[in-house]
Amino acid sequence: MISAKKTTSDATTLSPDPAAPATRWYAASVFPGKEDVAERHLRIQGFQPFVPRCEKTVRHARRLETRAAAYFPGYMFIALDVGLQRWRSINGTFGVRSLVMQGDRPLPVPSGLVERLIALTGRHGLLDFSGGLAAGASVRILSGPFAEMIGRLDRLDPAGRARVLVAIMNGEVPVDLDARDLVAIA
Repeated sequence: MISAKKTTSDATTLSPDPAAPATRWYAASVFPGKEDVAERHLRIQGFQPFVPRCEKTVRHARRLETRAAAYFPGYMFIALDVGLQRWRSINGTFGVRSLVMQGDRPLPVPSGLVERLIALTGRHGLLDFSGGLAAGASVRILSGPFAEMIGRLDRLDPAGRARVLVAIMNGEVPVDLDARDLVAIA
């Protein structure tokens, strides 16, 4: 016979903390080029998918075309609560191969990774690694052999690489850096 006291203590230890979010981000493998199809069908089913996108230049028939493409080709992220939602239906969704699994359960993405990618997504739905930097702006270099030097940002590409013109020896010398190592100054 189970006492009321034991049942109450078991219920409190087994129930999840109401302050802790139960929804986590999980990765799903998708068929090549089918990120849009998978995203649309997952939204119809009530899931919250996220596909980080960036600009990609494609050459076809002697023409160059810039278009939005998946930053992680063949993968997407889905927010779900595996305790409440019917996550197995994701594996049967058009465009989706399967969730990334660990044993018989989906493997959660490290906390903060997808949130950071969402924060880096600009108004056009593309990842923006520039951090507010613009060509021609004065920048301070944060690390490396040119740390604490001031320069002028010459070029910044969507992948986060930057060319800074640094004043050395009565001239401007171009230095290629990671955009994360720069901060704009007024």
